[in-house]
This record gives sequence, structure tokens and C-alpha cells, in this order.
Amino acid sequence: MSTRESRTGVAFAVMSMSCVQLGLSVSVSLFDRLGPEGAAWLRLSFAAVIVLVLFRPRLRSFDRRSLLAAVGLGIATGGVTLLFMAAAARIPLGVASALEFLGPLSVVVVRNARQPAAVRIPGLRGLGGRRAGLVWPALAFVGVMLLTQPWRFVGGSASSAHGSAGVVPVGGSLDVLGVLFALGAAVCWAAYILLTQHVGDNVSGLQGLGVSIPVAAVVATVVAGPSTIPLMTWDLVAIGFGLALLLPVIPFTLEYLALRRLDAGVFGTLMSLEPALALLVGWLILHQMPGLLPVFGIAFVVLAGMGAERTSAPHRPSPPQSTEQPGVLSPG
Repeated sequence: MSTRESRTGVAFAVMSMSCVQLGLSVSVSLFDRLGPEGAAWLRLSFAAVIVLVLFRPRLRSFDRRSLLAAVGLGIATGGVTLLFMAAAARIPLGVASALEFLGPLSVVVVRNARQPAAVRIPGLRGLGGRRAGLVWPALAFVGVMLLTQPWRFVGGSASSAHGSAGVVPVGGSLDVLGVLFALGAAVCWAAYILLTQHVGDNVSGLQGLGVSIPVAAVVATVVAGPSTIPLMTWDLVAIGFGLALLLPVIPFTLEYLALRRLDAGVFGTLMSLEPALALLVGWLILHQMPGLLPVFGIAFVVLAGMGAERTSAPHRPSPPQSTEQPGVLSPG
């Protein structure tokens, strides 16, 4: 692989993450009109229309297990999108993204713990794979403590940021429900990764995406459709198509192109930077600054993700047609 191709792959990965965060920031700006669930429904429903037109899924491409996995993937995608939007309505985008990132981080850490061979970490001599693997959960734990600052909730001092589009007052504590929504999104994202790999290994082309996104749209419609559809206007229709392109259509395409040029480990390490990018986008576009301790917390979570990914064992290579869903793009 040439240096030029590698740089192109890095550029595609960064552009993908940027589109994701821009799409999320635009979604946050719609909360006053549609609410967080309505914003999630808008994006998923129009993404389903685009995916069905572009990929035209064929059920004969699936066996029973693969079809069930694709449906489960759609449910996980709908869950992570709805939960993340609910979290972003209550806590800053960067904090929500870092807490959500605990999902894929947990998947990597658990896989590393199951590795029979020792994995050495530069600068930490004498530590085998299992013991060294504890470094990354410890870093993530410290990061979560700095992000959520649970000592602020003692004595009922927690303040609510609901209704302020995730802007937490300086010196105030995070909304507890927002934190729980973000952690719920993390669980759904972990399920998304595991199901994505199953679908990607057993279904060729983009057929898995053609099933999972429409299923996610159905989930969002059940939850938010009745309250959102009556609010629709033509300008929201246009915004919906734009949002669907920003997330997931364009980012997914960019990820696919990036994975053809980058090693999976390098790609995963790059994607570990997404919480930091979310912090930057939240600051520049939504004017959200979570404070000094949460900034350090995000940094710890990012470092934990990068470290866990870089010290993981090489993944089993997949056929070219099976890289349709890399399992690291945030479906939030």
C-alpha cells in the first residue's frame, strides 16, 4: 500500500467522522422543532428511503440467521440513534459521544482479554496481554469519572440541562438521565458492532445495510412517528434528506473507501478520535464547552480507545465484498 493511498484513506476517515458530527450537530439544532426523538426519526426515515433506492435489498441474499442478524442490527441502529439523540438533548455533544464510545471500547477490551497470546505495550515492560489490557479500562474509568463527576450528584445537587440543547452551565453537573441515555447508546453500539460483523461476514455487497437501515426507521417510527409526522413541513423534508446524506450515507461510503486503503487497526485508531472531534464540533457549532475536567475525561477515553485498538490482535481478514459495514461508524 503506497503512502499516497494511506494518506487518502486517512483523509476519507477524517471526512467520515466530520460528516457524522456535523449531522449530529444539525440534528441537535432541530430539537426545538421536533424534539430529540423526532430528529432521530427524521434522519433514519429519509436514510431508509435513500438506502432502499440505492441498494435495493434482495431477501434471497440472506439465509434465516443472516436475516435475523440484519433485523437485529436495524433494531440496534434505531436504539443507538434514539438514545444518543435523547442524550445530546441533555448533555454536551462531546460528553455524550465519549460515553457512547464506551460501547466499542468494551468490545475491543473484552476481545483483548480473551487473547491467549501476550500483547506487549511499549513502555510497560513485564506486562502480558491480560494484565496490560487492564490499563485501557482503567483509563476509560478515569475518563468516565471526570466526564460525569458523580461527586456533584451527592446530596441532590445535580442540575438538569434538559431543554438547553445539551448546554450544561459552567460549574453545573450533568443531567443524570442524559448520562443514562448515553450509556444506553453505548450498549446498543456494542451490539451494533457484533451484529455488523456477523452480517458483513455472511451477506455480500451492501444488502445488510439495505435491510438494517429500513428496520431502524421502523423502530424510530414506532417510537416517534405519531408525534413527529404531523409536524412535518416541506423545509423539514429537505432537511431530512440532507441529514440522511450527512449521516449515514456519505460517512458510510467514505468509511468503505478508507478501509480499502488502510489497515483495520489504523482505521480503528483513527475512529477513536471521534469523541474529541465531537467536542470540537460541539464547541464551534453548538457553543458547548463542558469544562476542564470533562475535557480531560474525553482525552482519557480517546487514549483508552486508541491504546486498546493498537494492542489488539489482528482481526481475521474478510473478503472484499464483506467490508460493507466496518462496525466503527457511530450510528448515533
